[in-house]
Amino acid sequence: MITQFLSQMPVLLVVLPLLAAPVCVIVHRAAPAWFIYALISWACFAIAFLLFVQVRIGGPISYILGGWPPPFGIELRLDALNMLVVLLVTGIAAIASIYARASIAAEIPRERAYLFYAALLLCLCGLLGISITGDAFNLFVFLEISSLSSYSLIAMGAKRRALLSAFQYLIMGTIGGTFLLIGIGFLYMMTGSLNMADIADRLPAVSDTRTVEAGLAFIVIGLSLKFALFPLHIWLPNAYTYAPSAVSAFIAATATKVAVYALIRFLFTVFGAAYAFGQLPLGEVLMVLAVVAMLSGSVAAIFQTDVKRLLAWSSVAQMGYIVLGLSMASATGLTAALAHIVNHGIIKGALFMAAGALFWRMRAISINDVAGLGRRMPLTAAAFVVAGLALIGVPATGGFISKWLLLEAVMEDAHYGLAAAILVSSLLSVIYIGRVVEALYFRDPADNDGKTAEAPVSMVAATWVLVGASVALGLYASPLVETAERAAAGLLGSGA
Repeated sequence: MITQFLSQMPVLLVVLPLLAAPVCVIVHRAAPAWFIYALISWACFAIAFLLFVQVRIGGPISYILGGWPPPFGIELRLDALNMLVVLLVTGIAAIASIYARASIAAEIPRERAYLFYAALLLCLCGLLGISITGDAFNLFVFLEISSLSSYSLIAMGAKRRALLSAFQYLIMGTIGGTFLLIGIGFLYMMTGSLNMADIADRLPAVSDTRTVEAGLAFIVIGLSLKFALFPLHIWLPNAYTYAPSAVSAFIAATATKVAVYALIRFLFTVFGAAYAFGQLPLGEVLMVLAVVAMLSGSVAAIFQTDVKRLLAWSSVAQMGYIVLGLSMASATGLTAALAHIVNHGIIKGALFMAAGALFWRMRAISINDVAGLGRRMPLTAAAFVVAGLALIGVPATGGFISKWLLLEAVMEDAHYGLAAAILVSSLLSVIYIGRVVEALYFRDPADNDGKTAEAPVSMVAATWVLVGASVALGLYASPLVETAERAAAGLLGSGA
């Protein structure tokens, strides 16, 4: 029985949240819906951890749906690359279940909370499906599941601007999904297959055609829009700002990371590094956009007065770091990109959770509104400070590890200008994180209440779990770096 259960674990990652979502609607009540979400998210995290151990010991796992072998049937494939992403997504979802109950009770009417948890489970299903599928068309399907549920989650924000933000995201997300589907269609036209491994085998024979080149362009643009690479980032600041706090934390930590994972999977597994970065000038294009994203996102963050909007613009900059690493198509660059996917996901989740806890207390989240809360909410404020230091890249945090790897990658190729851009962007992050810290600790509060009143224990505890995870990855980075190195080697064709 146990052996049979273990053999079905890959598909359970997708099936459990997919089946649990309609159950939340059927129960029609907030408390049972939250319990279902918490149970499923923690179950998925446990399954992900067991699969991670299996992949680390025994290598990639292939799961065949319906008994039809690939390329005719649908394959779920788990390796060092996507297990990093799966662990991140399920871990954030599990921690979010602790955080969400009190946060959502304060921001969403109780009669609609069950719909929130149903949509969150569908989003989790879509993100995990993108991460583990070996089929290009099913990747698109799961991407749309996660996107449609994200639009609904963002629209549940308390302010009317949430509806406009969700609509803007819907328009941009639909364009991105359409571009991705067209690109996959072009690949199917030339190879007659939708299985990624099979497409990779057949593609070299037709890689010099305009159709394949156009397919690559459509896929890159479509997925770049999904993870908000400059200049396709317009939807992101409003979406993160006006979504409920739990949604901002979950999506910021996972959705863009899964989309950039999908791009890495297509570029290195399907097209191959030699074609995408050798025959075509894709590396140079992505490198330029990454540097512009790093600098423009950081500068824009400095001038924000809303803490969540500041963090949203920071995400634009941080995605630049990830894209810069993958654009070099080197082992060290890819290792840095993959490590930063995990590190930034944890850090940004912690920062948005801390911001949500501040919002829970003040019902507002501008820098002026949080003035003096460092003394009244010491645990929440301290969590924001430590996570902010990790975002900057201070030693003993996860952010330092991935930025150090990225600096190593650019110095290997003597890209001194890129190293300068990384340092400048990091210095700019000191300024915008420093603005919030200055307001928390060095300004007088707007009222004369003077009472210490932390957010609910569950919200503070969840935030500190992520902060602790970032510090742990900074102090003991070997498992993350080794797994990222194995994934990078597999992508570049030198081992799995």
